[in-house]
Amino acid sequence: MSKIPTPFRPLQISVLTVSDTRSLAEDTSGDALIAHLSAAGHSLYQRQLVKDDVYAMRAVVSQWIADSNNHVVLITGGTGFYSRDSTPEAMIPLFDKQIEGFGELFRQISYEEIGTSTIQSRAVAGLANKTLIFCLPGSTGACHTAWNGILKEQLDATHRPCNFVELLLGAYQPKLHKV
Repeated sequence: MSKIPTPFRPLQISVLTVSDTRSLAEDTSGDALIAHLSAAGHSLYQRQLVKDDVYAMRAVVSQWIADSNNHVVLITGGTGFYSRDSTPEAMIPLFDKQIEGFGELFRQISYEEIGTSTIQSRAVAGLANKTLIFCLPGSTGACHTAWNGILKEQLDATHRPCNFVELLLGAYQPKLHKV
């Protein structure tokens, strides 16, 4: 018996840029993530830019994770070691489960590109109210790295042996026709 292939299932993805210095017009990292998710067949659900403030970030993301039409939140910025970098501190308390391997894999892939500087990345990810949240560094290059090295496959229902789409949308149930 042949296995029925799983079809691609588009997700609704929101992009949050955390920056004290950029505006949306200068947000090349957010633009890169939107270009990637659109090229992959997903839809941009919402986009916003906030200052690097724990409560401002939590306010936006809390609204997004309460919206059942929003499947994924991609956050760029605020994951470094500067005094104002507070994205992990803002998001980790919202997580129902942390995706431990995301930060580890991101730093492993980044090592090939930027060497030991990758240890200063505090990229994290988790699941909150059936919404995935990925916290990425603010550089455009890091956003390309995360998308191409991890997110593209993990947000694609056709990727095997596993991906996050079934967790978000439920298992694909093909309609079987009686002969």
